[in-house]
Amino acid sequence: MIGVMAVMFMSALDQTIVGTAMPRVIADLQGFTHYSGVLTAYMVASTTVVPIAGKLSDFYGRKNFLLVGVVAFVGASALCGAAGSMDQLIVFRGLQGVGAGIIQAMSFTTLADLFPPARRGKVMGFMGAVFGLASVIGPVVGGFLTDGPGWRYVFYVNLPIGLVAWLILFFSFPHVRVRREHKPSIDYLGAGALVCSIVPLLLALSWGGRDYSWSSSVVTGLLVFGGVMSVVLFAVERRAAEPIIPLKLFKNRIVWTCMAASGIVSVGMFGTTLFIPLFIQAVIGTSATRSGTVLMPMTFAMVLASIMTGQLVSRLGRYRIFAITGVCITALGMALLALMDVNTQNFTIMRNVVVMGFGIGMTMPVFSLAVQNAVDIRQVGTATSTVQFVRSVGGALGTAVFGSVLVNRFVPIFHDSLPPWVKAQVSAEQLAKFDNPQILMGRGAGGRLGSVFASFGNQADAVREAVVGAARVGLADALHMIFLTAAILLGLGVLVTLLLRDIPLRKTNRPVESAH
Repeated sequence: MIGVMAVMFMSALDQTIVGTAMPRVIADLQGFTHYSGVLTAYMVASTTVVPIAGKLSDFYGRKNFLLVGVVAFVGASALCGAAGSMDQLIVFRGLQGVGAGIIQAMSFTTLADLFPPARRGKVMGFMGAVFGLASVIGPVVGGFLTDGPGWRYVFYVNLPIGLVAWLILFFSFPHVRVRREHKPSIDYLGAGALVCSIVPLLLALSWGGRDYSWSSSVVTGLLVFGGVMSVVLFAVERRAAEPIIPLKLFKNRIVWTCMAASGIVSVGMFGTTLFIPLFIQAVIGTSATRSGTVLMPMTFAMVLASIMTGQLVSRLGRYRIFAITGVCITALGMALLALMDVNTQNFTIMRNVVVMGFGIGMTMPVFSLAVQNAVDIRQVGTATSTVQFVRSVGGALGTAVFGSVLVNRFVPIFHDSLPPWVKAQVSAEQLAKFDNPQILMGRGAGGRLGSVFASFGNQADAVREAVVGAARVGLADALHMIFLTAAILLGLGVLVTLLLRDIPLRKTNRPVESAH
């Protein structure tokens, strides 16, 4: 467990630590136009490889895949640290994403090999806490390394952690394989169709509304091609002897209920982590450091709830009540976020995110455990990785949809909130600079705003106050719509979770018939 938690911590830490260093990276490598490519390559690669690795590990065991995943991740980290251009960094981040996807697929699946469901809740709670801990210290460590030895050490820091974890896993992790009556048949066609369907869809969701408009030929083409290949994937998996994603899994009510609910919660979680800092920095007007301080209690609540829920599930042998309660609390937290406006105080924000974090933390150990308990041990890798896959796609979908809502809602509200006398004096070109609310954020925000209005002389302060005030109103309204949409979606998640059934947690890992 120490080895598994170490590699999971390394993978989770990387997702938060790199974001802190990216401004310095693009400055050194002169790659501002490729900024999103570094994040997109990692996300697409890690999401796509999860179900494939999970399925293959059902055939050949987890240990070798886990070791290969660590080697790929650490090796790619070294290459990222040595990258001489943004193009190289994007390629190496894609390779790093492959390793991360294998690690993510194996980490939760290996728990099913090591512990029967009746004991698994406790360790799953701690695994959920690992994510929370990584999100707390990631930005701090990233800032320290970037300002100290340099951004390249943001990647090099993975080398010693990965080496120690690999040695622990190599010498102590058991090579567990479930015996099969026949030789496995690898679904190469299904794997190819999966890649050809999910990669275009993820790229479209990542680029749409940010790098390209949603109506552009690039985004439309990717969506159409991904949709067609999804139909092909469905047809292939129906006929495959050993499908990458067995469609019969979705006949199990526990499985499809957990996957739907976890995907919805993932949308809500990404909505919180991405847009709360924007609200704090741009609407309330505080610093990035202060926004991190406000978010920290959410993470602690998430860690506490995850550990506590895992313990209670193992003791009581029931998970349904915790799943329902967790999604309800998450929906409540999102509804509280939707009530915030430009006059909201930091204490209120902190209370809201604590409620949100506690709800998310309660769901972390539940859905994977319920799915693993509902399927035969020979399908645990496939089922668990599919849950992780749905969560990742849900996060990408939530990011795309909420980002689109932000842009489409902010601009008209901002312009409508401007006083008439300001519209008469400020040119459309100057106002267009506020169509991106990022101008309100960051260390140099005051200087940037001053340069915009310097030409207005004695009226500069009045014009600036009116424009900034309208921008904050527009942003608050847009974020209100995002949080309200997420709250409604999470309300739907509550209804889905009500369909979840409790079945006794197995006390053994011997193969049994799936529960329906």
